[in-house]
Order: sequence, then structure tokens, then C-alpha cells
Amino acid sequence: MKRLAFFLLLTTTAWAQERPVHTFSIVARDQQTGELGVAVQSHWFAVGTAVPWAEAGVGAVATQSFADPSYGKLGLDLMRAGRSAPDALRGLLNADKSCEVRQVAIIDIHGNVASFTGAKNISPAGGTIAGAKSTQFSCGSAGGMLIEGKDFSTQANLMSNDRIWPAMAKAFQETKGDLAERMMTALEAAQAAGGDTRGRQSAALIVVNGKSTGRPRNDTRFNLRVDDSPEPLKELRTLMLLQRAYNHMNAGDEAVERHDNESALREYTLAEETASKAANVEPSRLSEMRYWHTVALVNMKRVDESLPIFKQVFAGANGANWRELTARLPKSSLLPDDVTLIKKIQSQ
Repeated sequence: MKRLAFFLLLTTTAWAQERPVHTFSIVARDQQTGELGVAVQSHWFAVGTAVPWAEAGVGAVATQSFADPSYGKLGLDLMRAGRSAPDALRGLLNADKSCEVRQVAIIDIHGNVASFTGAKNISPAGGTIAGAKSTQFSCGSAGGMLIEGKDFSTQANLMSNDRIWPAMAKAFQETKGDLAERMMTALEAAQAAGGDTRGRQSAALIVVNGKSTGRPRNDTRFNLRVDDSPEPLKELRTLMLLQRAYNHMNAGDEAVERHDNESALREYTLAEETASKAANVEPSRLSEMRYWHTVALVNMKRVDESLPIFKQVFAGANGANWRELTARLPKSSLLPDDVTLIKKIQSQ
């Protein structure tokens, strides 16, 4: 009967069509780089399709509990039009007749941040912004608690205890590293403190540049999702490390284009070191990085340095395929059109 009553409640309220994405999350801005981000874990399938929103040069949003995804799009639209994050959130809440079941956090490029926990969120529920206090906000039928502050906000609902969101805030403030690392550590702290009452299933993390170049792909540093896993945070950390490694690979390629060989080699080395720290990484991932690293060495006329690395790649997973690929690269101007050189490489 309780399940039936809950189903009837969902189908007879204004928020019946919203997804019940109960969860814990963080939105944040890096004071040093200006990067903006949002990270989340939930016991709900594919939480990354509903909760996290971010746009370079604009801001980031987490919309959860009985989540209305329009808060994400409209929140970004309002900030893009010049509204601060607190102003944008207040406007969205005032227009929402069911605000009491929402939990939302919004941050803008200046680090202004606001979060709201509706009065009808499933407890324990709440949020933390460093140095800020909650105030009652009237909207919908029951309103909720609004917090405004600077630089980051942690929020959670349907938790195992009320220590979750303070634990996230503490971890974020005390962790060193880039924004992705600090948000990832905040999620891990939430899980260590007890996490979602129901368990865990999915997670997501997005980091974008503080200033937009007008090229979304270049402006997105991380956009990662684990949609269905018994250990979503472990998988998300692995993906984060791999993405960071590939960010170094991309930076290395850009350095090659600028003829900055030393920077290129430094970035390629960092890529391999970072990827090697990821759990359960397929050997082929490292082979890929090493292969293009050593191709760059050849093009820098550092052939002798490249040969031991080619040998390592050819001896590993899919080594025969990498050896055969080498013969194709001169046609695409990715290796010198020198038959003797190519044969020397392939003989390793």
C-alpha cells in the first residue's frame, strides 16, 4: 500500500514528470584558473544526463532531487544574459510552482554561488557554502532554504546522515590539485561519510574553461559519465585520470605544431605517467600514447631515442598492428617518406 500511495502521489502532483534524481553533488570555481565545474553521484541510472550542466565563460548548475532539467538550461541562459548565479536561481524558483521538491546549485564565472533545498526534499537534505548561512526562501507551496556565497557549494538529499555535504565541503577546501581532482575528492568524501541511503549506481564530472574561446570542444576539460556501475566513483576516477592524460597528449600535439619540441616531450611524458596511475587500464591505452610520443621523436630527428620505445610498443598488445601502421604514416605526412627509416623502425 505504501508503494501504491507513493505512486499515486507522483502521478497527481505538478512534479510527476520530473526524474527523482536524489543525490549528492558539488558545483565549484577554481580561483586560480577560473575553471568551472560540477560533479555528482547517485543511486539512479545515468545521473549525468540530468543533474550536471556547465558552459565555458558562463557557469555551472546541478539540478537534483525531483530534478527539473530546465533549471540547467535556463540557469545557463540567464547567466549568459548577465544575471548572477543567485539572481538566476531566485528567478527560476519564483517561476516554479513545485520548487519545494527541488534541490539546485548554480555558480557563475565570478564565483558567485547559490543553492536551494526545498522543504519537501527527502531528508537528510541540505547544503554547505563556506562561511554562508541558510535563509528561508518563499516559493511554491512550502519554499525551502537558500544559501548564497562564493566559489563552491555542496548539496545532498536522501542521504544516510547529515554529515555528507559538510564532509564534501571540507574535502574540497583541503585538497590540492586541479578543479577536477578537488571535486572528485569531495565525491569520495561523501561516499566515505555514508553516501546515498539507497547505495550508488552512476556518477558524472564536468569541467569547463572560465573563458570561452567559442569552440566548445576546446573549452571542455572534462566531460565524464559512469552510467551504471556498482563502483561509479572508482570508475569515474579512472576516467578522470585517463582524460587528464589525453589532455596532456593534446597539449603535446599542439606543442609539436608550434615546433616547441621540449614542451611536446614533457606533455607526452606526463600523459604516460598520468595514465599509468589509473586503475585497470588496458595496456593498449599506454601503447597508443607511447606510439605517438615516439612518432613525434622521429619527426624531431631524434630517431635513436625513438627506437627503444617503438620496440616496447611492438612487443606489447597489438604490436603487429602498430608495426604495420608505421608503414602507412608517410603517405599522411606523419612520418618521413624514407623507406630505409621505416624499415629500421619496423625491425625493432
